[in-house]
Amino acid sequence: MSNILEQFDHYLKADGPAAIVTREPLIPVEGPDGVLFPSTFASGDGFPGGYNIDGDLNGENIALVDSVGSQANRIEPLFAEPEQAELVPQVVITAGAKKINLLEAGHRAGDAIVRCSSLQQELQDAFKALLDGNATSLAKIAPTSLVFGVWDSRDTQAKMPRLIASTIRAYNVRKLTRSAQYVPATEYVGNGLLSEATDKAAKDAYAERGFIHVPATGSHGGIIAKGGIRRDATLAIAALKLITAGSDAEATLKLRRYILGLALVAFTKLPGGYLRQGTILVSDPDKERKTDEVYANGSRKPFTVTHDEVLKYAKAAAKDFGVGESREVPFDAERAKKDLEPKEKKPKAKKEK
Repeated sequence: MSNILEQFDHYLKADGPAAIVTREPLIPVEGPDGVLFPSTFASGDGFPGGYNIDGDLNGENIALVDSVGSQANRIEPLFAEPEQAELVPQVVITAGAKKINLLEAGHRAGDAIVRCSSLQQELQDAFKALLDGNATSLAKIAPTSLVFGVWDSRDTQAKMPRLIASTIRAYNVRKLTRSAQYVPATEYVGNGLLSEATDKAAKDAYAERGFIHVPATGSHGGIIAKGGIRRDATLAIAALKLITAGSDAEATLKLRRYILGLALVAFTKLPGGYLRQGTILVSDPDKERKTDEVYANGSRKPFTVTHDEVLKYAKAAAKDFGVGESREVPFDAERAKKDLEPKEKKPKAKKEK
């Protein structure tokens, strides 16, 4: 056991790597020239909305296919799968007839779904301890919050950076548009089943409910990545070294080993190829995936550890640390109502004359 636990201790030392980075060329399942659909974003701050493409649309540009946050939300649920489930507490919140695993909550330990549950006080205490430099309590409840980042923005303001950041981008893309025509099952007005719409409001209602032909032109039609697609992922070892269990060196080592194990498991088993309708990406068989340990002086060493190896390490580190309790707790509507109440603002201090 001790040999397994010490396997990656060199990562945790001052002269260990600052990060592990991977670059993975991807292609659509249809082939290198296949059409894929990037994320779309709402308009705001001068951005017109739609695809996030930086650069010249007719020249060199970069399109954001899947963001850091989106990738994190795709990776984190792997800890609910049978092979990895024993590594973390399985905290499930029941909300009516629905059950939500904390691993599926977008804001992790800072999400409203768990903040407004019977875990509220326990999590608040854990975040306060985090502010004091002790991440142990949070690791016992929601350890993946220390891997994928968390911000208790609506209460204590405690924040932890992401250890894993994964992004998919496409290069030198050609933007496409598409048009469609909705055709109703029958001519409702022409066949006398409905009266003819006489004003815009009536026509809009008919269109909304599917009773008339509705054209849709010039909408987002995806992109073709002429310069290729790549997933860039970073495991920030330098940030992991900032996680502590207070001033207790032995407890800090156990905690860091545990979080390192989880991070390595996630990093070596990046998400599957399905992103959204029309976008399934797989590794490019003609281009090499490259993963390196990167050191503070800029030197690089190949990272050759397999997922099976890090999984064994993670299980040993989890056992040594002591995985927190798995439990099912109810969403508390009364807590949610109280959470919606305006918070009292502290009076501003008077300036001395």
